Amino acid sequence: MPVFSFLLYVIVGLVTYLLFLLKKRLSYWQSRGIPCEEPNWFLGNITGIQTSRCFADIWISYYKKFKGTGPFAGFYWFQKPAVFVLDTKLAKNILIKDFNKFVDRGFYSNPKDDPLTGEIFLLEGHKWRVMRNKLSPTFTSGKMKFMFPTVIEVGKEFINVFEDMVKQSSLIEVKDVLARFTVDVIGTCAFGINCCSLRDPKAEFLAMGRKSLVEFRHGPLGVAFLNSFPNLARKLHMKQTLPDVEEFFLRIVRETVEHREKNNIRRNDFMDMLIELKNNKLMKSEDGEMLINLTLEEVAAQAFVFLIAGFETSSTTMGFALYELAQHEDIQQMAREEVLAILEKHNQKLTYDCMREMKYLDQIISETLRLYTVLPVLNRDCVEDYEVPGNPKYVIKKGMPILIPAGAIHRDADYYPNPDIFDPENFSTEKVQQRDSIEYLPFGEGPRNCIGMRFGQMQTRIGLSLLLKNFKFTVCPETQIPLKFDKKSYLINSESGIYLQVEHI
Repeated sequence: MPVFSFLLYVIVGLVTYLLFLLKKRLSYWQSRGIPCEEPNWFLGNITGIQTSRCFADIWISYYKKFKGTGPFAGFYWFQKPAVFVLDTKLAKNILIKDFNKFVDRGFYSNPKDDPLTGEIFLLEGHKWRVMRNKLSPTFTSGKMKFMFPTVIEVGKEFINVFEDMVKQSSLIEVKDVLARFTVDVIGTCAFGINCCSLRDPKAEFLAMGRKSLVEFRHGPLGVAFLNSFPNLARKLHMKQTLPDVEEFFLRIVRETVEHREKNNIRRNDFMDMLIELKNNKLMKSEDGEMLINLTLEEVAAQAFVFLIAGFETSSTTMGFALYELAQHEDIQQMAREEVLAILEKHNQKLTYDCMREMKYLDQIISETLRLYTVLPVLNRDCVEDYEVPGNPKYVIKKGMPILIPAGAIHRDADYYPNPDIFDPENFSTEKVQQRDSIEYLPFGEGPRNCIGMRFGQMQTRIGLSLLLKNFKFTVCPETQIPLKFDKKSYLINSESGIYLQVEHI
């Protein structure tokens, strides 16, 4: 047989075998009688992503289509079979009751070659538990009180900048200036530097923060490879952080740590706490386990995730809140009256304790997070085979990705009447007490919930209370109603700016 013919047979045979494996993989759920949509051979069930649909649309439409068919529906994340959770009882098992079987998120990380991926959000198993034990004490209410004055100082500058903008034009694009506010807050608390992005929209720190969220080291095929074959990718020393982003943040942290240690500087901020974790040789977790101190690279990774997880989510939440308040002036006025009354009670000084008295403002923030769930899906990875209680037909196999559609649950009329209407009364004390906590998941739930939740809530409360005290917001012809969402972002984000009419009070 000629060599060419032999090679042709081998190639045809190999292609046929690969197509057989692909077809088998893409019929996993169908062969088991689990409801699912027929997948696209390459994109699975996320067809239209980044072109005609945003991620939130995918989760909501899939949830509505299959809710009631079982505890979960089959789903294909590209070519990989995944579990799409439909039942809040199963979600509660995964996030809380049977957490040890679903401890990982399933995202790629490679701290050895890519130091900034050694952050707590991406870590798995024992490494995650150790880091969580180390960091948990830094996010207590007591530590938030220490950082509160620092955030207030940035808040004062924020209002000064906002006033200057209103003097120039009553038409304000709030999304950008809110992002600059939260970047300056996190820059000073997590990195110990004055970013000055409120005064300088082109500040390097802001540019690098945004770049880390919207630009990627690899294209779609590279991302798919990292997440489909993480062990092989680590053996190949593959990185996902952009080179200039890595260099910038490692340098900033190194210089900050060296400066504080050399000059014995303390600011009672997040960086101080990370430095303590770096230098304290005798650390114990709550259960008595000895913990090794952080390396400089681990310090940088935790500061980095503090930035990327905090500035976009908090600023986006404030932007959506103002967008809704501008359309509901009665609700806006009620919130303003609460802020003014509490400030008068405390001699016009915004303190940590008086901020916590602003119950109606909290309801507004909670309702904003319900309607605009910044992270619309929670990801978990199954670490051992799991049979859904009471449903032996439904088995989650080891290594299978799990999707819990938090944003879709938040817009389910079974849990929230008139779910597409902005109504802070959804979070009155009475209604919260009647609702299972698993029906509200903007920060996740269970042992792997958002560790920075208190800080995010704090800077959001400060930002909104200061704005409501000083300004009135209304819609204008430039306000996009309804909002269109960014199709390229995994998070909920508006496609364009949020333009509002602003009047100084």
